Amino acid sequence: MSPQKRQPSHGEGREALLEATVRVGARKGLRGLTFRAVAEEAGLNNSLIAHHFGTRDRLLAAALEWTADRAMAAADLSEYATDATAFREALVRNVLSQPDIEIFQFEMVMEATRRPELQDAVRELYRRYVAALAAGRVALGAEDDPGLNLAMFAALDGLTLQYFAKAITAEQLAEAVQALGVAVGSPSPSRS
Repeated sequence: MSPQKRQPSHGEGREALLEATVRVGARKGLRGLTFRAVAEEAGLNNSLIAHHFGTRDRLLAAALEWTADRAMAAADLSEYATDATAFREALVRNVLSQPDIEIFQFEMVMEATRRPELQDAVRELYRRYVAALAAGRVALGAEDDPGLNLAMFAALDGLTLQYFAKAITAEQLAEAVQALGVAVGSPSPSRS
């Protein structure tokens, strides 16, 4: 006998399905992400997925946008805008605190290399991240330099991927982010 599926309140089902999509995608990869796996993870009926999203690709695109919204909300770095060291430390804390979001996003990036229909969603993800990095740099007093913003985000993205692939430690990630800030002219923290 299958477990009883709960009835979500209005709006709760969509959110639960997006969260479950990210968890399943991070744990099983996109190849293991099925409507059934997502519904089971959310504790909901899988017919809700078709109701809210229609297709798997729309579910994936919505989940990718959801992850960007969550990551940027959690990484509201504006309070650190006058302190480059605190900004970098908060950036690393944010990456380390949301592994499912980061891993799901990397899964989507890799899937978009094989499936052109997902490329627009991935381009939008990167556009948003680079824009947020640019805004943070400008708030710290840096000149807006689109090429440097893109290069800096690419470096951060690569470091994050290396961390989740267990190629570097959290300490190495923090050291590399610090070195990147120093290399582009941000003040370095004073050492006692």
